[in-house]
Amino acid sequence: MTAPAGPPVDDRLVSWWGALKRRSPESVTTVVLHATEIPTLAEAWDYAERSADGTDDGTGVCGHLYVDRDGSCHRFVPLDRVAAHAAGHNTPSIGIELVNTGRHPGHFDSRSQVPAEDFPPEQTAALMELLTVLTETHPSLARLVRHSDLDREMVPASDDPDVLVRRRIDPGPRFPWADVRRHWERLTG
Repeated sequence: MTAPAGPPVDDRLVSWWGALKRRSPESVTTVVLHATEIPTLAEAWDYAERSADGTDDGTGVCGHLYVDRDGSCHRFVPLDRVAAHAAGHNTPSIGIELVNTGRHPGHFDSRSQVPAEDFPPEQTAALMELLTVLTETHPSLARLVRHSDLDREMVPASDDPDVLVRRRIDPGPRFPWADVRRHWERLTG
């Protein structure tokens, strides 16, 4: 049996991936889409590596797969492991991070809640190819959600604690959700 076609994925595994809990492909039912809200893939990698510093179990926060602006795909965590990318939803899901500045650097500043960066066509096309491959390799996949669909918590704004802002808005209003959602429905419908 040949591997499904799709974008090549570069393994760039975080140093602590081996400490993550194992899971079977059949247990994965959901894909969660994120925006890094960090300017570059290299900075996202550094954040993932640093996020494990001082944790009790030696693991950190990151998604499984990262899609850069040019459409290149990178695996930070193997898909047979549970990655910490969406609190309360990690065990049955694959986290895909799209490199995008989002609200960076003022994530919680009430004046910077509207991202200015679009998602390039190369990035969106690679994401759709990746979703195609994932539905072929993970037959139980049934749901595609945005991080903002799962995390609706409001937090005090960093510039004014009397103003509440969304903790997570990613991938955000500039993400071509309707197009990606239609592609997903064709794959799983």
